[in-house]
Amino acid sequence: MAFQPIMDLETGTPFAYEALVRGPNGEGALSVLSQVNGTNRYAFDQRCRVKAIETAAKAGLLDGPARLSINFLPNAVYSPAACIQLTLKTARAIDFPTDRLIFEFTENEEMVDPAHVANIIATYQKMGFGTALDDFGAGHAGLNLLARFQPDIIKLDMELIRGVDSSLPRRLIVDGVTRMATALGVTVIAEGIETEAELDALRAIGVRYVQGYYFARPAFERLPAVTMQAARPVLAQGAA
Repeated sequence: MAFQPIMDLETGTPFAYEALVRGPNGEGALSVLSQVNGTNRYAFDQRCRVKAIETAAKAGLLDGPARLSINFLPNAVYSPAACIQLTLKTARAIDFPTDRLIFEFTENEEMVDPAHVANIIATYQKMGFGTALDDFGAGHAGLNLLARFQPDIIKLDMELIRGVDSSLPRRLIVDGVTRMATALGVTVIAEGIETEAELDALRAIGVRYVQGYYFARPAFERLPAVTMQAARPVLAQGAA
């Protein structure tokens, strides 16, 4: 696993760290994900959860208040209550608070049964986990997924964020989605920020949580240092 921070612009500190799958020697995610198929999908999903929790704890995540965001494959979950048991056992074994876990799924994975996904989200929320829809605005579905169920978080796809400072359509879309999500009680994270101009545009819109190379690149089996100037907290009006 590698870890990349999700920054809170109000505090200038990490809100969470996303666990990103890597090969045993740090190889990219594609080298691993290309080997996942219908036969091994369940075992892979289970192992990723265990590895993310164990590695994050070893890397020192529990030394601070940040949460851990774990990607999962909805199509690998045959029963949300049954499939979460190994995750719970792993967390208990190392005293990892389960209310600090976020499970995020990407809409780039085709939702074979949206009702099943809605049940997973509802079950995880009842158990106290955070839930997140990754790559919102790309993939197999968008607003229609959000109409079916409301995760705790949506992560705006980086293609919406790229050049948001110089694109009026992108700014209007991000602003509209942010307002809609706020009305639904859903937190917005903008991912893929690479420039100060993109960050300033997102601040102006009112996006609080952000992620991208501008703050830190993923670090293999450790928590990366954050570019502190990039993550400077938003000052109250009139503050020096």
